[in-house]
Amino acid sequence: MAAMTSPAAGLQQAVPRWRSDPFALGVASGEPRPDSVLLWTRLYPGAPRPGHAASDAEQAAHFEEKSGLTAYQYCVVSYEVFDNEALKKPIQKGEFVTYAARAWSVHARVTGLRPDRHYWYRFRCGNAVSPVGRTRTAPAVDANVARLRLALASCQHYEQGAYVAHVDMAQQDLDFVLFVGDYIYESTNPTYRLRPHTGGTPRTLDAYRERHALYKSDADLRTCHATHPWVCTWDDHEVDNDYAADQDRAYTQPGVFLARRAAAYQAYFEHMPVWPGGPGGAYQRIHQHWTWGQLVDMWTLDCRQFRSAQPCRDPLKGGGRVVLNCDERDDPARTMLGAEQEAWLAQGMRAANGRWRVLAQSTQISSTGVDTPVGRTIYTDGWDGYTAARSRLLQTASESGARNVLALGGDVHQNVAANLRERPNDPDSAVVASEIVTTSVTSRGMSMGALARIRASNPDIAHARSDERGYTLIDITPQQALATFRTTPFPAQAGAMLGVQGRFVVAHGHAGVEPA
Repeated sequence: MAAMTSPAAGLQQAVPRWRSDPFALGVASGEPRPDSVLLWTRLYPGAPRPGHAASDAEQAAHFEEKSGLTAYQYCVVSYEVFDNEALKKPIQKGEFVTYAARAWSVHARVTGLRPDRHYWYRFRCGNAVSPVGRTRTAPAVDANVARLRLALASCQHYEQGAYVAHVDMAQQDLDFVLFVGDYIYESTNPTYRLRPHTGGTPRTLDAYRERHALYKSDADLRTCHATHPWVCTWDDHEVDNDYAADQDRAYTQPGVFLARRAAAYQAYFEHMPVWPGGPGGAYQRIHQHWTWGQLVDMWTLDCRQFRSAQPCRDPLKGGGRVVLNCDERDDPARTMLGAEQEAWLAQGMRAANGRWRVLAQSTQISSTGVDTPVGRTIYTDGWDGYTAARSRLLQTASESGARNVLALGGDVHQNVAANLRERPNDPDSAVVASEIVTTSVTSRGMSMGALARIRASNPDIAHARSDERGYTLIDITPQQALATFRTTPFPAQAGAMLGVQGRFVVAHGHAGVEPA
């Protein structure tokens, strides 16, 4: 996928006359740079059969009936950017060409903006005008910045709860939302279902598009997108649970699985304020480097596309599992990020000038293994299955010369504050970084009994709670990084108010977490 300023070959321009609001999925922004932001929307006049799955033909017929547009046409979407909430005078205008092959999505990168400023924006298409969104740019790279305030979020299974975390985020004074994976779920769990997915497990482009549209049908999620810019990376459920590079749990032939992965990736970029990179198809770059003035250098990492398959796999079922005494996990050739991304990160951390260095990745880095009389069990899909890669990551953090390394993660459906050492839980190994993992927005966590056994075997973990849902406020200043776990009991109920589960602080120049 690439920016479109001219029509695709063979398509004819048409001006739609909308019979339903084409901005039913809302507006969003992302990728805040000092001089630019990325604006997103998708022309989508509602579901063909609300609450039910629709065939590909039904979806195409519904779109044509509501817009007058066909798959053989393109249309122009215009956008306006304002420097005031009253929308008195646009400071930027532009146009974007979209059509059926890109799901009528719009990605407009607006450049020439001033750093460290809020902006407001809207789209127009034919006779329709979108809701207004608010975004902001990052500070200049050399700016002395007093604060970065972000919301760390992950794992928003549509079926398992209301998006009250997004209500709370939309009410906060944030610079951006950092979402670290599992934006959609391809899977279902009837035990915890409060509202159903439409359709079965997605495997095709149209099915992934339908799943993304269902998630963005949630008004609270749309409000959060319209209120703050987002910075994103992905985990596994955007494609398939526990996938690793070209391997899935069913041991599907790699070429077949990569076709599915390509469909999932395309639908992801069509629905997110994220600009795709790489050659395209099943291979897309999402890892990026971000700055927030001289205060923060941040890297969003991809822990799925390039990783080695999980160690000690079950011959009948791939993916992660709990195993005992798995020596394969210590193989130095095993990687979580891939050699190229590892080298890119190491070079970036050595060259960084920010007072804080933030690693934004999808899961928990600190060990979660459990000691037993016959050895230590580990869960192979996490960093415990990639011990040499974890050591290299933390060695990079140590050798970068920075004491202010903060790792942020999600995936495990629990709040975690932990110390990170090259040799986990070894008091003779220095703490080289600090870790904050956010609980899930909605997805159910493990039992507190199981978590108690993990904590007993891992003294590096200072705090862990798996019984509540929500997100984490991260407030970084030159003096400290403060994490506030904002949560509500499972399941997250509509109208619930979030409270503070706990606060942990990392002091400048001192690796390790402390209660605040």
